[in-house]
Amino acid sequence: MKKQEDMESSDQERKNSNNCSSNEPDSDEINHISKLSNDFDLDLSLIPRRASPDPLLSSSPSPQPLPPNQEIQTPAATISDTPTHFRWHPIFAATITPHMTPPHEACYAAASIALSLQRQKAYTGGLSLPTRARRNPSQTPRHGKSENIPPPFPWATNNRATVHSLDFLLSKKIETITGAVQCKRCEEQYELGFNLREKFVEVRTFIAENKSSMHHRAPSVWITPILPTCKYCKQENSVKPLISEKKKSINWLFLLLGQTLGCCTLEQLNYFCKHSKNHGTGAKGRVLYLTYLGICKQLDPNGPFDR
Repeated sequence: MKKQEDMESSDQERKNSNNCSSNEPDSDEINHISKLSNDFDLDLSLIPRRASPDPLLSSSPSPQPLPPNQEIQTPAATISDTPTHFRWHPIFAATITPHMTPPHEACYAAASIALSLQRQKAYTGGLSLPTRARRNPSQTPRHGKSENIPPPFPWATNNRATVHSLDFLLSKKIETITGAVQCKRCEEQYELGFNLREKFVEVRTFIAENKSSMHHRAPSVWITPILPTCKYCKQENSVKPLISEKKKSINWLFLLLGQTLGCCTLEQLNYFCKHSKNHGTGAKGRVLYLTYLGICKQLDPNGPFDR
């Protein structure tokens, strides 16, 4: 009987020892658990903080207030001496802004700029290219032509596209300005004269009253002028001025007084602006406007004829 009890007690001790040994983990399990713990801590350090104060789960417990004078203990794994290294982690790749240029791209851009400067310096021989002065052909006559010509009319000077002043002409008793015209209907040609003082007062008054509304453009009455009536066939708006094919022989003062400068071509108007030191470029309306003001200023330098 005693022997049976001893056998039962030994069996019970053997079972207890087996249970204890099964509860204790082996070394492989301990290493595996430690590795999982480290990976879990690393992932927690890389996950960005939530911007929203809402909890992840509605069933999560609400945070408890900290006791006074107690600091929050931050895990050492979440602190980095170089926090910018996480900027290039794949988790943050979608949140990179344009100004956050990766270091290798910035270095590549700087190297490209340096190489371009070296090539430019080698091409120019290390010397800066001299700036070329802009040549304005409207301010000088063409090569081989002189600015001075024989005066084509008594009221013109020996300079191209230039007339004498009003005071000079009146002092020389030049009060009528004549020019050749032709009727578009009967094709009769004859000479027509304008009173210098009266016609110039008309033009001057028109410019003084309408210059502010012209906006540096000729009005329609200058672009399409009203022509005189033919003295032979009595046809209205039919007598046009005969303009010389040689631009140096154009009767500029006669065209001004008759307000028929609009009959000139754009090339002829550009010729006047070229030799009167006006930068006349653009559409015909603007060049015609400059031509009217240019001739008037030659007649009356003190008048309201500035551009």
